[in-house]
Amino acid sequence: MADRTSVVRDLYRAYETNDRELAERHLAPEYRFWSPYDDGIDRATYFERCWPNAHHLSHFAFDRVVEGEDDVVVTYTAERADGSRFRNTEVQVFDGDRVVRTEVYFGWDLR
Repeated sequence: MADRTSVVRDLYRAYETNDRELAERHLAPEYRFWSPYDDGIDRATYFERCWPNAHHLSHFAFDRVVEGEDDVVVTYTAERADGSRFRNTEVQVFDGDRVVRTEVYFGWDLR
């Protein structure tokens, strides 16, 4: 079984480097994405709607990474390409070696 914390770090690195292939490798075909704006969208919709944000993000600093039985909880500070920052918490849920669900809990903009 893959190191789930490493898989999750890869997903954020994929955003930093705009490497969609890296992200696709770790998301299961049945992947669903939940956020205050997205009600369980499927994998294809996630890549259509959310992936373009990779162009606006330059760095993730991990404030908290906690691995559970079948999930990894991450609180991060993200930096946008314009230098502004924000903080979110996400739960990455696994089935085996791949992420099957992401739950995003929006934080706030940082100064």
